[in-house]
Formats: sequence, C-alpha cells, structure tokens
Amino acid sequence: MVKVKNFSNNNSSYEAKDIYVLEGLEPVRRRPGMYIGSTGSDGLHHLIHETVDNSLDEALAGYAKNIEITLMKDNRVKVVDDGRGIPVEKHPQTKKSALETVMTTLHAGGKFGGESYKIAGGLHGVGVSVVNALSKWMRAEVCRNGMKYTQEYSKGEPKTKVKKIGQCKETGTTVIFEPDPEIFKEIEFKWNKILDHLRQQSYLTKGVRINIRDERNKLPQTYSFYFEGGIVSYVDYLNRNEEPKHEHIFYVSREHEGILVETALQYTDDISGYEEGFANNIFTGEGGMHLTGFRTALTRTFNDYARKNTYLKNSDENLTGDDVREGLTAVISVKLREPQFEGQTKAKLGNPEARTAVETVVSDALEEFLEKNPGDARAIMEKCLLAAKARQAAKAARDTVIRKGVLEGMTLPGKLADCSSRKPEESELYIVEGDSAGGSAKQGRDRNFQAILPLKGKILNVEKARLDKALAFKEIRALVIALGAAIGDEFDINKLRYHRVIIMTDADVDGSHIRTLLLTLFFRYFPQIIENGYLYIAQPPLYRLSKAKQIQYAYTDADKEEILSSMGKEGVGIQRYKGLGEMNPIQLWETTMDPANRVMKQVTVEDAKEADKIFDILMGDEVAPRKRFIQTHAKKVKNLDI
Repeated sequence: MVKVKNFSNNNSSYEAKDIYVLEGLEPVRRRPGMYIGSTGSDGLHHLIHETVDNSLDEALAGYAKNIEITLMKDNRVKVVDDGRGIPVEKHPQTKKSALETVMTTLHAGGKFGGESYKIAGGLHGVGVSVVNALSKWMRAEVCRNGMKYTQEYSKGEPKTKVKKIGQCKETGTTVIFEPDPEIFKEIEFKWNKILDHLRQQSYLTKGVRINIRDERNKLPQTYSFYFEGGIVSYVDYLNRNEEPKHEHIFYVSREHEGILVETALQYTDDISGYEEGFANNIFTGEGGMHLTGFRTALTRTFNDYARKNTYLKNSDENLTGDDVREGLTAVISVKLREPQFEGQTKAKLGNPEARTAVETVVSDALEEFLEKNPGDARAIMEKCLLAAKARQAAKAARDTVIRKGVLEGMTLPGKLADCSSRKPEESELYIVEGDSAGGSAKQGRDRNFQAILPLKGKILNVEKARLDKALAFKEIRALVIALGAAIGDEFDINKLRYHRVIIMTDADVDGSHIRTLLLTLFFRYFPQIIENGYLYIAQPPLYRLSKAKQIQYAYTDADKEEILSSMGKEGVGIQRYKGLGEMNPIQLWETTMDPANRVMKQVTVEDAKEADKIFDILMGDEVAPRKRFIQTHAKKVKNLDI
C-alpha cells in the first residue's frame, strides 16, 4: 500500500522522500475499516468471524469435525479446530515458516490456487493476518505430523520464532488473540451476537460440531451447535414463531458447472418475506448475483405453474417479484471456486456465473417440487394470488392518498400545523399524542422549523394489516401526506419534507403503546427514514422540582434523586408529569422541544433480522410467541404502570 503525504500550502515538500510505503500489515492498522468494516462492535466481532472462517474452511474441505470457541478473561478469544493444522515448514517464496507467512502476510494462504481448498470463505486471504494486525497479542499453536509448534505475535509482528514445544497425537490449529485497545476503544464481546453467527454457520456446515464457552464470569456457560438437517433445519428455525402455509420445506442441493447450489424455502402467514444469501458460508448481507438468480427463478417458475394450472387466466396477468416473496423464508447458499465479493467485508457476491447456476438449479427443482406436491403447490399459489390482489388494492389506496395530498397542497387543515421553512434539512415534524398535547406543542413550538401533527387515539397495528387496510385509517393517511414522500415501495426519501421526525407521547402505558404502534409503522413502511437517521423519540421530563425560585426538570428517577440531593430535600416541591397535556406551552418548549435543552433518542436498527422477529412477536397475530416472550422477560421489568 502506498500513501501520499497530504499538503495544504505551497511550501510543503513533495519529493521521493515524501512517499510513504506501508510495510507488512501496517496498512491494516492505518485503515482497519477497509478490512473489517469498522472499529466498533461489528468490527470487533468480525475478528472472531475471520478466525472461525479459517476453521470452517477446513470443515468445508472435509478435514475438521469440531470447532471450539472460548471467550477468555482479559478480552482474549481462543479458536480451536481439529483440521490438518497450518503447515510450518519453510515457504519457498518468503523463506519463512509457512505458519508465520500465513499469520503476518496479507493475501497469503491455501486459497489462491492448487487443491488445498476447492472452496473457502476466506477469499481475500486477509482473515487471520488482519486479526493478527489488530491484536495486542496473539499466539498460534499447530499440531501437525505428530508434533506441536507455536509462535507469538504483537500487532502483526512475530515476537518469537516458530518453535517445537512437544508432541501431539491429533492434528489441528489453535489461535488465541487479544484485540488491541488502540484500535478498538470499547472491547466487549456480546454472547448473543456470537451465538447468532455461530448458529448460522453451523446450519450451513451440517455435520460439524461447534462449541462455544464463556469463561469471563464466575460461572462459565457453554453452548453447542450440531445440525444434520443443514439449511432445511435453518428455515424451520427461522419460521419457529410463524404459521407455515405448506407442510414440506422445498430443498435442493445440486451442482451446475462447478458451482454447488443449495436452497431451502417455505411460505408462512406473514406478510413480509425474508431471504438470506451465503457464498462459501459468508453471509452476503447486501445480496448479489446468487439472490438475483434465485428471485428470477422463483418469479418465472411460479408464473409458469400458475398459467399452466389456470391460476392465472388472462395472458397479460402476472405475479410480480413482490407477490411471490410475500411471506417467503428462504436460504440460498452457493459454494464456488473463485468467488468475487464487493468490498473486503464480503457483503455482496459479484460472480455472474452464480446467477446462472442458481437460476437453473432452482427453476428445475422448484418445478419438480410443485408437480410432486400438489397440496403444497396449491397453498403457495393461493398465498401468491392473495398477495397480488392486496398489491393491487394497496396501489389503488396509495394512489388515492397521494393524489389527495397533491390536490390539498400537502396540508391538512385543522390537523397539521406546518412550519414556515421549506428546507427538509432544517425542518422537523413532531407526531404528538392527542389534541391536548398537540395544542400545547403548537403554541410552544418554534414555527420557523417545527411542525406539529397531533394524532387522535391509537393508530392501526400495521403488523396485522396490509397496506390497503392501513391507508384506510385516517390518522395514517394524514401522516403519509404530511411526510410528502409516499409510502411502501413508492416511498422516495428525496421528497421527505422533514429530516427530523419526532415521536412525542406521554410517559405512561398508553403513550408507550402508541409509540410502539408508530415504530411498527415506520419499520414496515418507512424503513428508509430509520436507515437515514431521521426518526427520533422525544424524552419529556418525568418530574418538575422547585424550591424558592429554583426550578429543575428530571428525566429519570435517578435524575430526580440527584437534583433532590443538590437542592437539599427539605422544602422541595415535586410535580410528577403523567402526560404532555399537563405542561403549559412554555414548559413543553423548555423541556422537550428547545434544541438547546431537549433530550431525544435516535431510532436505529442494528440487526434488521432481530428487529423483524421482535416486531412479529410483540405485534403479530400469534399469541404463543408473545406469551413466551413475556414469561421470559417478566423479571426484567422495572417500571410497570398499573
């Protein structure tokens, strides 16, 4: 990696001596985000993923059957496999031990040619060497040819030579690393986050046992994964809280021109769909060619079957991609010799041949499945046709709402109190619970940039209703028109009229319910607002404390105690706000709406899959998963308004 020195004035030197060449793993330490995505929580956990990927590659090649991950004290992580063990003899190019070469050199490994790995997740060969570069300390131990070898490193540099330390009967590799606090400002490995990733990997590598142990607390905890069913079991797991529409899970595993395609799918009663794509066991969060091929095959095959069996009677009538993916849970896994990923973190697969392979395999196998399972085929067709009818109804409702908004000049007389600014970047919309609070907010706001939209009562739970039903609800229509950017598939973030959309409800059970209903609406139909960081939750104070002429507001019980201590507890008047309507306009402005003083929470979605599952559990039709959730988390409830 070559880096050119920056200069900002005419006196700066720009000679040969000013060109810096970063040696070895120095580029990784200079720009860690290029290799692991970030230096936050995701990047930290990526270190475990990269290290485990090396062990999984041995499993995929058929040499490893057991992988163990241990979270040790002092932020250390140990990964052990029973594969062949990294070679230790001298490398012909580097003239160093092959172990040292793999651990300290970018793009070094058994994945760039030859027959060591026909398929591998560690495409870039940067995996374990990047982990080494970003670790304060690392040790590798190798059992191979009856002997045990070890070498230690610090920040990517070897601190000892590769040395023989004894004998061993088994084969395998052990890597222990400690992330560098100079790179990662907060080092906290999250047990559930690691479990989710390892569970996923275990489904994709059937027949391999993955054990994880947490030794950070006094009482260690352990977890094991082992699945014979592979991705069929994974689809069953993903649908554990849903009602399946058909009995048999579709599954195919076939090779096409050197690419192994493995796919499983099942439809549920849900109105949203979920697809996960993998290339050589690497989760491709941004999709890629394999998902494109799958979607093409799905849409074409179902249209052909529907027309052939008179489910579609008009020649110009077709099921769209959205129709056939409603309620779908699918896992698409491809294994190929030379995958091409976009970005070092492998988020998107770029191989055109993967699209052809998936499209061909899934089309043929899905056609066979529908012919052999007419009961399943009928249930799937009914689901897709219902989705098509709902789509048409939703389009008509959406067009009506948007046309109404245009005709009315995007204003709602008596409902929306708009701001005078027409610049979205400086405008904000407060969605307020009730007319009383709405009245105070309208009087107390800064009219230049703050708009107020009061909602009457509780909006429809959109988790249980399709878009056409949602748009039949007056309060939701008002919100769609106020935002000015349409809804659902036609939503255009560039037309959004406010870059701060703030939910402001009472601090009680009803307020929390209204807030949850609104969050469900935004998550399902305005996800781009959340993704762009435009959605917020206002935090009105819980208490007003006064003594003589001194007035302070407390936003939590802890705040209240701290203020009481500072005021002296004698003679302090305490007012508990139960609703926004109890505040006069000046108080509401000072505490909740004034940018200089207010406290707001920005709504973000770190894990879309987990958020989707939680919304399904808490807001969906199925009672049993919600009951289990409440029973599981009942002891964690701190504030219950009775």
